Amino acid sequence: MTAPGTAPDNEIPARTPRLSRRLRHWLAGAGVTALAAVLGITLAVRGGATPACAAPPTGSTVHKGKASFYDAGRSGGNCSFPGPPADRLYVALGASQYAGSAACGSYLEVTGPKGKVRVMVMDQCGGCGPSKIDLSTEAFTRIADRSQGIAPVTYRAVVNPPLDGGLTFRMKGGASKYWFAVQVGNHGNPLRSVEAKGPGGGFRKAARQSDNHWTVDGGLGPGPFTIRVTDVYGRQATATGIRMVTKQLQRSTAILASASPTPSSAPSAPPSPTVAPSPTATESVTPTATIEALAGAAPLDRPRC
Repeated sequence: MTAPGTAPDNEIPARTPRLSRRLRHWLAGAGVTALAAVLGITLAVRGGATPACAAPPTGSTVHKGKASFYDAGRSGGNCSFPGPPADRLYVALGASQYAGSAACGSYLEVTGPKGKVRVMVMDQCGGCGPSKIDLSTEAFTRIADRSQGIAPVTYRAVVNPPLDGGLTFRMKGGASKYWFAVQVGNHGNPLRSVEAKGPGGGFRKAARQSDNHWTVDGGLGPGPFTIRVTDVYGRQATATGIRMVTKQLQRSTAILASASPTPSSAPSAPPSPTVAPSPTATESVTPTATIEALAGAAPLDRPRC
């Protein structure tokens, strides 16, 4: 006998599998959603997503933090340089200061327990927070004992560092008349914008990529190209005669310059007797170049967080 309102015993097994199947389907769906969310987070972390408030170190702001060290070998790091600077004094920054490659090619002065060193930003440090930097082994030993492993440091941007020669340009492998992709080097300060044009066309703004290349979808034709570069302090230079030759370093005489400083301009750092070497390449060509100046251009505004 079955009590009123109670399902017969022989119906329970029949209903239970149907409920279990529905439950399994629901759990499977929820599991896929949860898995997708986890994978999304993982991919975002591994992909080094740029934080919303990301910006490279600029101006006279002094940052306080810690430094570790590493060896990039022959790699040019996330900045995709042909290799490390000849003196091997370089640094990797966390995502918030690497800022999607905006810091690439700029310089920092790092002060530690033993002294100071000037380093070029070449890489992104995946495990570094906003106050942590990763120096090359050679740079770290200038400011601390290697046995420390991690050392307290302060660091700031080197504004308008003295450089050896003018801007350099390197077309990315795969670039063509249908897809313009160039890397700008030997600029010293973080760059604000890159614009380019082919023969007979007007300037088009290039988009900054996280691997430190500037691209124009649809291309600009076969070249040669005129490329206008502006840094975060409003200094500007225009190089002409840049050719569509991939993976070769093209040197120019174009030097980022500005008119006399005004109150709205960023302060300049005092000259240093040391000339920072630029990344090297096995081949180079020399285009012609012109120089332009912008008076009183304001530094790039840092994003508000």
